[in-house]
Amino acid sequence: MNKLYRLFLVITLAVSLGGGINLALGQGRGFDGVELTIVPVASNVYMVQRPGGGGNIGVQAGPEGVLLVDSLFAPLSDKLVAAVREVTSSEIRFLINTHIHGDHIGGNENLAETGVLIFAHDNTRLRFLADNTRIPRRGGSVGAPPPVGGRPVVTYNDEMSFHLNGENVRAFLAPPAHTDGDTFVYFPNADVLHLGDVYRTTSYPIIDRYNGGTLAGTIAALQQAIALAGSDTKVIPGHGLSIVGRAEMEEFLAMILDVRDQVFSMIVEGKKLEEVMAARPTAAYDEQWGQEAGWTATDFVPIVYYELGGSGRLEDR
Repeated sequence: MNKLYRLFLVITLAVSLGGGINLALGQGRGFDGVELTIVPVASNVYMVQRPGGGGNIGVQAGPEGVLLVDSLFAPLSDKLVAAVREVTSSEIRFLINTHIHGDHIGGNENLAETGVLIFAHDNTRLRFLADNTRIPRRGGSVGAPPPVGGRPVVTYNDEMSFHLNGENVRAFLAPPAHTDGDTFVYFPNADVLHLGDVYRTTSYPIIDRYNGGTLAGTIAALQQAIALAGSDTKVIPGHGLSIVGRAEMEEFLAMILDVRDQVFSMIVEGKKLEEVMAARPTAAYDEQWGQEAGWTATDFVPIVYYELGGSGRLEDR
């Protein structure tokens, strides 16, 4: 991977994931007036969302306690707890991190201080220790290092189960897609699947190469999720205001495969990156998937191109 491509990935990823210098933990101003809403998904599973940005939180609530999937930004912890209190008075006991990024782990330390036990995949904890919530930028880094108190204290290799509220909740490693520690969480009684940022309704897939993400893994992870989902399965996306299902995942995967195949055909023809970009392989999808500020076809296509073996020069763009 050439140096300019690495710099390109750094800058675009920093913009897309964090929206500014407070990427890692969402510290500082900018959260005044933010409201969180909690919506029912199925049975005793809910989704907490922040209109306008931030990772979607999964909530399983019952008499034996509450299990959270991800924790948003640190300044929103009180509001997250308040949102959960709208549907249950049970104690928040467990938190699963789906991956390392700040809009999904920023509230970890605040929740840990109240006694919440944090779980994640082994690779995600390693990313905490390597301080990879910070995306390096020219002249410095984005955000602050993750606090020690926010690290996962229990990790797993392939899969783990939570036997809570009469349900055997599964948390399992997905192929290296958004990162190399992506965790899917499945609530079988409710038939709800939380996919973290492997699936978003708001943009082309964001593939964080610096934290182990890959295009091939994104495709494999979506295939795995689609195979698991039934016709009535409810899917909580990492970002987006809508609960979706298998059909939406299939549409998302079909888009990725089409873009991949177009780009690969042009690589076989010997086209450089600037020629591939000019051909606009995402043209049919830009209206739906290319509207999120900071992550458009301009960001997605080069990742596809280089992973498939393209050899153009970014400096020629």
